[in-house]
Amino acid sequence: MIRILISGATGFVGKNLTTYLNLSGFNVRALDLRAVKYPFDLQDTDMIIHLAGKAHDLKNVSSASDYYKVNYDLTQQLYSSFLTSGIKKFIFLSSVKASADSVEGVLTEIDVPDPQTHYGKSKLMAEEYIRNQPLPEGKSYYILRPCMIHGPGNKGNLNLLYQLISKGIPYPLAAFGNRRSFLSVENLCFVIRELLERDDIPSDVYQVADDETLSTNELIRLIGLASDRNPGLWKINPKLIRLVASIGDKLKLPLTTERLNKLTENYVVDTSKLRQALGKELPVKARDGIIQTIRSFQTQVK
Repeated sequence: MIRILISGATGFVGKNLTTYLNLSGFNVRALDLRAVKYPFDLQDTDMIIHLAGKAHDLKNVSSASDYYKVNYDLTQQLYSSFLTSGIKKFIFLSSVKASADSVEGVLTEIDVPDPQTHYGKSKLMAEEYIRNQPLPEGKSYYILRPCMIHGPGNKGNLNLLYQLISKGIPYPLAAFGNRRSFLSVENLCFVIRELLERDDIPSDVYQVADDETLSTNELIRLIGLASDRNPGLWKINPKLIRLVASIGDKLKLPLTTERLNKLTENYVVDTSKLRQALGKELPVKARDGIIQTIRSFQTQVK
């Protein structure tokens, strides 16, 4: 039985991944990086999955140093311990935001990274540290850059949209046309399991997303389908919406420029590199995954 050590096991991805790997026959243990000292004791472990990190703070109350202490320093320490241990594989959950905060066209792994936030910059620093260390024979690393992850227990923008639609409030941003990549947490778990079980996938950086992109308007329709509602799609002048968002920045209203961008911008992620390496289709289709996530919100409410 393969012994897996997971940092960040109590987070959204960590809980889903722990359950998934346990059901797949792995021996999973949680690593609390706050409770141990460097160098970390990594005995009785075959592989490491490093999920722990400081997520992007939409309220902008975190200091810059917080991101580098968690996302870079802890990754550097854990990876250094991995290099001197007997462990074979190291999987690091980074983010597409380590490459770009906004995308023109389609984002690929060969695009020159240009993160604009401390979150993205700290993730990129961690990636670069991993890639720049000599890799001992018999060891592998995998840097995964997921796009927006969703699934049961998720409390991000999908949940906010569901709350809006479930209350019968029309969606006022239908005039914005966009395409976005999403990622079902089950598909992410599937990719990680493949990396754990197989030895034919080379160490590298891989973007991770579902098989199809969706517009936010399509997303709203899927929320309506999953919740048996007919959502109203209001096409209000985008200039007026942007003005309201700029006022929201100053008055701290629910709609801010950053939240507006997240809902309406294009962010398409190319995953051909990963798909070619896996040689398999992801198990959950994009639309099916969204519907599963929305229905989980209904269960939580009940």
